[in-house]
Parts: sequence; C-alpha cells; structure tokens
Amino acid sequence: MIVAVAGGKGGVGKSTTAWNLGRELDAVVVDADLATADLPPGTGPDLHDVLAGRVEPTDAVEEVGPVTLLPCGRTLCGARASRLEDLGRVLERVERTWGRVVVDCPAGLARDVGVELQSADLTVLVTTPDRVAMVDAVRTAELAQKLRTPVAAAVLNRANPERHGPIADRFGRALGVEVTLVERQAAVADAQARWTPVRDHAADAQAVEAYRSVADRLERADERLTGRPDAV
Repeated sequence: MIVAVAGGKGGVGKSTTAWNLGRELDAVVVDADLATADLPPGTGPDLHDVLAGRVEPTDAVEEVGPVTLLPCGRTLCGARASRLEDLGRVLERVERTWGRVVVDCPAGLARDVGVELQSADLTVLVTTPDRVAMVDAVRTAELAQKLRTPVAAAVLNRANPERHGPIADRFGRALGVEVTLVERQAAVADAQARWTPVRDHAADAQAVEAYRSVADRLERADERLTGRPDAV
C-alpha cells in the first residue's frame, strides 16, 4: 500500500500527518518534497541520491526513533539532479521490501505532485479550516481523481470540533469521504519539533486517536482495492 499525503496549500500539516501515519501504519515515510523537505534530514544517502541513480532505495531508508524514513536532501543541486520520473519505481521498490509506504507530498499542484499522486494507491487530503486551504484541497482531490488515485480520507487540522464540525461535514460530503478533525494542541507541535510521533510523546492527546482512525480507514480502503487484508 502506497499512500500519498497531499493537500495543495503549504503549512497545513501534511508532514505532521505523514509522520504520524507512518507510525500508526508501521510504514516507511518518504519525504518526497524534493525542493523544500520538511521531515528529518538523513544521516546517509537520501532521496536525491536515489533519484540521481547513485544508491538503491533500500540503502537510503533509516530509522528515526519509532519511524522508518526515506529522507530527502536539502540542496538545490540535489533536487535538480533528481529524476522525478523514477519516483514510482522507487516507491514500488520500498513497498516490496517494507509493505507500506506513506509519501509526504510537496505543496502546490505542480508536476511533482501529480507524479507522486499517480504513483500512490490512495490519497489522504490534509487542510486547515481556512477557505484558501480548503479550496486547494478540493483542487488536489480533483487531480487525484483524474489520476485514479482515490481519496480515502481527509484531515482537518487545527480544528475546533464545535466551531468547525459543520465545515468538516460539508467538506466530507463534497469529497465523499469521512473527515477527521485534529484539534489545535501543543502536544502535536511539541512532538513534531522533537521528530517524535504524538503517540510516543503524549499518548492521551486527541491527535493519537485521530491519526489511528485515519490509519484504520486507509487499511479498510486498501482491503477493498486489493480484495485482501493488508498484512506486513
């Protein structure tokens, strides 16, 4: 199972969502934002090296605490040397070895986001309640639909259940998926600053249950697509 975490607008929490879904799904998180990576830098070869043909994908995967990560480089020359057209092959190779992959997509709707969505089996949309972010999320959903990568779940970040519950309901009906609210809470930001999943930083935080519910939905969607339980 390869899951693309996307949303269009930057700063809505895609990387945080991908990081925590990697923990909940016991998946390899791939930082596929080639120009402005947001997840931890690696200690060895990274996705730039892989997409430049210098190393095999499996040689760039490493453990960052409880999360397995294929990190991305931070240099402009590394991004320019990366062959984006090879990303699908790289993700498939990682999937064959580890079973589950979560891809942290860049912001926007440029060509790289399309390649990443097309290379995935399922999409998770991430947005905040503000109008601009939600419009971008809808555009991302339309792109995913065109690329035949179904949206399996949506996350509404930094949300207040009473204030934003009706917004989430309308958003979910428009997309045809269930929307999970992740409340604004210090535990999420604190955990991400430490590169620690929320589950391992503050197990009683509302976000833990939220991310677990999204992971469960992805597992069920994958089972419907493949006709069998997704087991690693």
